[in-house]
Amino acid sequence: MSNDVETVKFDADELVQQAQEQAGFSDFGWLPYREGLEVLLKTYDRNVKDPAGRQRCRDRVLNLLATRLRCENAFATIPEIAEQEIVAPVFITGLPRSGTSALLNLMERAPGFRGVLQWEVQFPDPWRGSQPGEEDPRYQPLKKALEATADSKFSKIHFVDADTPEECVLLHAFALHGVHLGFEVMMEPYRSWLLAQDLGPLYRYQKQQLQLLNWRNPGQQWLLKAPAHMWSIDTIRKVFPDARFVWCHRNPQKVVPSINSMNRAIMDMYMGDCSHLDAGEVGRSVMEWYALSLEKGLTERAQLPEELFIDCSQQEFVDRPLQLVEQVCEHFDLPLGEDGRAALQAHIDANPKGKHGKHEYDLAAYGLTKEMIDERFAFYTGDDRWPISD
Repeated sequence: MSNDVETVKFDADELVQQAQEQAGFSDFGWLPYREGLEVLLKTYDRNVKDPAGRQRCRDRVLNLLATRLRCENAFATIPEIAEQEIVAPVFITGLPRSGTSALLNLMERAPGFRGVLQWEVQFPDPWRGSQPGEEDPRYQPLKKALEATADSKFSKIHFVDADTPEECVLLHAFALHGVHLGFEVMMEPYRSWLLAQDLGPLYRYQKQQLQLLNWRNPGQQWLLKAPAHMWSIDTIRKVFPDARFVWCHRNPQKVVPSINSMNRAIMDMYMGDCSHLDAGEVGRSVMEWYALSLEKGLTERAQLPEELFIDCSQQEFVDRPLQLVEQVCEHFDLPLGEDGRAALQAHIDANPKGKHGKHEYDLAAYGLTKEMIDERFAFYTGDDRWPISD
């Protein structure tokens, strides 16, 4: 295997040159990217041993670089992008597997509400010569490709189609920064590098990407979702001074094994054979990552006015989804109306819990015990301010 591994190189200079040739542009823009690129490549080189997995990771980085170049060309040549206003965005955050995706999927169905869609995180760069509102020629092929995977194991964990609203932090990857696919931050040296970074420039870049998407397909009320936002509550308020937050909660005993299962599924898809990695070490890294992010998020939240936040539990969403959205809209004075309620109810009726299959997982498979989770998250579960259920 060693010879096969060595045939897939993670050479930064080579990848940059190939990306410039592929995109036809050379300017990567104002945001530094080289340090993040080199640390990410070192992480893949150190941790990905499967030859096919190495090739997938390398191809992904090449695509990120080429897309970054095309986006920068759009920023430089389409002045209307910089004129777009992202007004009072709502950030949905909290522990993963706590209902953040389900809540976003539902709210995004209301007229005027706008999330970052799956096809947009794949192709944020506008097709050359295209005008706002025109269908991207890459959309239909992606739609068909994702439909072909609808019955996959991963769809039982996190259903995806071309029009599913996605985690907006997936746009961070084009900066060669952020959490990427989620498993990179569980591995060194990328994990330590990211924890030491100032996230201000990254969120300024995200705002620029949102302006690009808003130019392509305008939205009245942006909904931006990701557990990773817990790392950046203060930063978000500096970049988006009128931002508001919905904080989703769930018992860590359900969260930790579920996100470990999802993390492993993504590792399998991209890295391939991961048998050389210590599953327990990875499992504990996953638990610690989200515990740290929750600690940081709640600490920064405590410094801001409480009216900027509204809390909900995963069980509350399961039991009364429409009423929960109404509560969020009332708290933030967001327009909903009868048309919006009807659209939400239609989505609820069409998407019963478990529609895409049951997600099953085993805590012990990740080197964890109930006692370990209880101890690590005692700061959270012991605080009766948070609506933790199930």
